[in-house]
Amino acid sequence: MKGVSSTKLMYPQPSSNHKNGGNGISNSVTYRRRIWLVAFLSFFAFVSILTLHNPTWARDPSGLPSSSSSSHAAVASAATATTRATPLPAVVFDALVHYAVASNYTWKMEEDDVRAIAGVLRRRGPCNLLVFGIGRETPLWRALNQGGRTVFVDESQYYCRPVQNLLFSDCRLAINDLPNQLYDVAWDVILIDGPKGYEAAAPGRMSAIFTAAVMARYRGRGHVDVLVHDYDRAVERLCSAEFLCSENLVAATSRLAHFLIRTSGGPANEFCSNGTTTAYSAATSSS
Repeated sequence: MKGVSSTKLMYPQPSSNHKNGGNGISNSVTYRRRIWLVAFLSFFAFVSILTLHNPTWARDPSGLPSSSSSSHAAVASAATATTRATPLPAVVFDALVHYAVASNYTWKMEEDDVRAIAGVLRRRGPCNLLVFGIGRETPLWRALNQGGRTVFVDESQYYCRPVQNLLFSDCRLAINDLPNQLYDVAWDVILIDGPKGYEAAAPGRMSAIFTAAVMARYRGRGHVDVLVHDYDRAVERLCSAEFLCSENLVAATSRLAHFLIRTSGGPANEFCSNGTTTAYSAATSSS
């Protein structure tokens, strides 16, 4: 009996750590969730930092602002693109000029004139090019200045209509109803091939020559190439001598004159150093 009475009965008791073991499992799940949350937040922060340092991610694949951008942003992007653009390949440039002069269109420029203008665009392009007049060579000038900014101004409302009239002048020769942005551009080349001037009812090119002369002198430091077509006509020759100045004439063909306007960065009182005409006297005498 002693053996029986000395026998110890073992009752299975729930471990005091059993409940804690359940908490261990839930704590493990919570820990893993926290790890995933920290990893997600870290990845989000990393992507945000990359986006801030790489603004091009916020643009479309073309690298241009979206269509909802303002017109001011579009103008700014065009100016930026001009500084980064590469010139047109020489082979393509020469081919365009060759086929332009070889065409049998009527009312087109002489071959010497086309090649002279093309030579300036080859040297200055891609650049800011302002063209007064629209003609057969309009697509050529735009193509030769690929990567630059090219603006055409014509007297025909069918071809070109003013967007806004913001600038005013007392001088009747001044063209003051162009889009306001055009007056703020530092033009590199200005080609005057319009308005028409071969008939009595045509407006002539006095205003275009005067406006080009003012724009060229307010460009800032540097120089501006101004080319006047139909220079053989009396009015074009007289206005060019008055406002672009014979002292700035660097080359000419039978019908094209090439002026190089050197600017000093400040307003000038006289158009020509050897003349007496001033901007004020030109404005008052024409009013």
